[in-house]
Amino acid sequence: MLDGTGAPPYRADVGISGDRVAAVGRLGGARAGTVIDAAGRLVAPGFVDCHAHGDAAVFDAGVQRAALRQGVTTFVLGQDGLSFAPGSAETVAYASRYFAAVNGAPWAALADGPLTVAGLLAGYDRAVAVNTAYLLPHGTIRYDVMGPSPDRAGPDDVAGMLRRVERGLSEGAVGLSTGLEYLPGRYADAEELAALCEPLGGLPYVTHMRSYGERAGVGMAEVVEIAERSGAAVHVSHLHGPAGVLLPLVEDALGKGVDLTFDTYPYLRGNTILAMVALPPSVPGADTDAALEMIASDALDAWWPTQAALWPRLTISHAPGAEWAEGLTMVAAAERAGAGPAAFCRRLLAQTRLEAGVVIARPDEGPQGEESVRRMLRHPSQTGGSDGIYVGGHPHPRGFGAFARFLGRHVRELGDWTWEQAAVHLAAHPARRFGLADRGLLRRGFAADVVVFDPATVGDLATYPAPRTLAEGVDDVLVSGVRVLAGGELTGATPGRALRPS
Repeated sequence: MLDGTGAPPYRADVGISGDRVAAVGRLGGARAGTVIDAAGRLVAPGFVDCHAHGDAAVFDAGVQRAALRQGVTTFVLGQDGLSFAPGSAETVAYASRYFAAVNGAPWAALADGPLTVAGLLAGYDRAVAVNTAYLLPHGTIRYDVMGPSPDRAGPDDVAGMLRRVERGLSEGAVGLSTGLEYLPGRYADAEELAALCEPLGGLPYVTHMRSYGERAGVGMAEVVEIAERSGAAVHVSHLHGPAGVLLPLVEDALGKGVDLTFDTYPYLRGNTILAMVALPPSVPGADTDAALEMIASDALDAWWPTQAALWPRLTISHAPGAEWAEGLTMVAAAERAGAGPAAFCRRLLAQTRLEAGVVIARPDEGPQGEESVRRMLRHPSQTGGSDGIYVGGHPHPRGFGAFARFLGRHVRELGDWTWEQAAVHLAAHPARRFGLADRGLLRRGFAADVVVFDPATVGDLATYPAPRTLAEGVDDVLVSGVRVLAGGELTGATPGRALRPS
């Protein structure tokens, strides 16, 4: 058994009563209505996916199965500063439209808004097979107060946003998220964000930084400033590499007393909305009609030729109305359409009303990039996150394989973690970070989120050509004491809780 404390594996039985762990130890004389024979396998606390875009997709049984087949029992939603609550009907519609290639469309009961955090959590509770926790999305909140305005937030604007943050926290949010390369979050400054972090009370400020890669120093400097201004704990999303740039920045922040953690996923490519990577900051992407008018005009004629190096790095993941292009590179799709890549990109943005999504290769893809990923995940502040996106016909494989890849490749094959370290990075550490005090450990009185996996076979099978292939080696999973995966298949039970800090 891996209990999540970091102790080496040891032989023990786990007794469950109701939704709690009732006993851990040698329980040979105990009786139970259901017995799972875990001989030859490892038993661990359920894994927490610190960065998942399952806000709408979590209702898809296929997505639940994909998560459980990796041992993931909890999704942390509301990432990158954009999701469905809190907000007016107009705000819900904006967040749904702008981030459609990431979060998907809200389910029918929410489509018309308005929506509170309490209402959103009620929609998740006991409706799906996995637990859900929710971050307050700053971009959604800013839009609810200021619309698509690029202006600096004034005192009344900040006060309005602060009221929404305080209410959302009172209704069960586990932190505040930002997406500072997305809109309208991009328009916020450190002063605004620090003010909104002040009520967090130990819960994390979770950020998709303003800059990554070689310019990550800019993003991390802002993270430190916000932490120092507000006193908030911080968690940086998808911090992958280059490790030679990022790890000194992490150590510098920790040396300044910043309570900092970060998540990584074990892949080099990313997945996001096409508009974010293909358009210059001058395009008002928060105002779809204005952005499309600008794209159709000659206003960007000088921009498109500068993007020649980008097109070969893009694979189309989501293209409503042009599904034939999904899975093709931008270059290949353009050739099939009889156009140049820039012209085809403009056409795709217009046809999908900016909804298109892409998988994007990093410039350092290769052995050097792989080594960066390994160095980042070995850091004690690291937690696991898939950044899983389930929208489109050809998404990134990370949502279907990240956690299994952590176990199969980075523990069994490469030895980057021991098995006991994996349980800390993937379960105990993230549960503590998001205030889920009764999750992440196999200990008496804790919630019975339990994963049983075969250490000899667990691993990912999803690839870039076949991204929806399910992982192997995880056959039995319990959520809140209820068996949700048996023999690798869903049982149909939906005991997943909408988790609140405790």
